[in-house]
Amino acid sequence: MSGASPVVHQHFLNKEESFMYDRETNFPMEDTRNEARIEFTEKGVQNLSSRRCEIIKLSKSGAVIGILTKFKLPQNFYLDIPSARIPLIGCLLKRVHANNIIEARFLRLLTDRDLNRIFVYSTHPNHRNRTLDIYR
Repeated sequence: MSGASPVVHQHFLNKEESFMYDRETNFPMEDTRNEARIEFTEKGVQNLSSRRCEIIKLSKSGAVIGILTKFKLPQNFYLDIPSARIPLIGCLLKRVHANNIIEARFLRLLTDRDLNRIFVYSTHPNHRNRTLDIYR
């Protein structure tokens, strides 16, 4: 079989996004405006670096985040939302846009309670009348 190219099998984890995240359903994004922080380790060092950002859109499974992308953002990072007291949500970087916006996918789904808490502390006009249910 001269001239035939060898068949190269590519494992699904070699792709940019893993098979699990490609097949998972996407929840509808809702406009919001929350201050947040992105935390990550730089160059494998144990210390966490932190960058301020703003959540622009949010769903149970992901977020659209406004941040200055002048630095190299790692594929895995944590999202911290201090106003809603939701610490360290694990994220995967999906896409970086040229207009200082990134898309991230959460490693776990946000609960309805966490989502509502984030929207209560949002400064977006759509969430002006939301209240926090303290009995749940």
